[in-house]
Amino acid sequence: MASCGADRRQEAADPASHLTELFRVHHMSLVRLALLMVGDQTSAEDVVQDVYARLQRRHRSRPPADLAAYARAAVLNACRSLLRRRALMRRFVEVPQPVWSAENDVLIAEDRRRVLRALTRLPPRQREAIILRYYLNLSQAEIATSMGISPGTVKSTLSRGLTALRVQYEEE
Repeated sequence: MASCGADRRQEAADPASHLTELFRVHHMSLVRLALLMVGDQTSAEDVVQDVYARLQRRHRSRPPADLAAYARAAVLNACRSLLRRRALMRRFVEVPQPVWSAENDVLIAEDRRRVLRALTRLPPRQREAIILRYYLNLSQAEIATSMGISPGTVKSTLSRGLTALRVQYEEE
């Protein structure tokens, strides 16, 4: 019995177990977040994989108190960097837009694609807040933590974002 308690303490102290648990519980939602931000599955998976690699290197001693929120923020930051690099590349080279895969065409109805296209035309901060709230079902406090803004700013950003999304959707 005593060794079982010691095993639990050892597992709780082991940073690798924290990353394993993060992967088990949150991997799909992190990939979904990245997919909605960058627009293609391959890039989304690469972004999340890079975040896991950085977390593994940097958090050997003690992970942040809320590793999932930290990982979401890291994914958002990595997506922002990727989108900036893509925008820079478009200035110099014409890059084809991501194409929806056959799998996505089967899974996503035309109405949903319209919403996603309208979502991509929103300002980045509004898009991030809407994705975190309505696609990942995060609370306003979790969104505030992930985006590094106050809960009040989350509310106003969501409100303005939904209004802009409605306009973009109707123009589609």
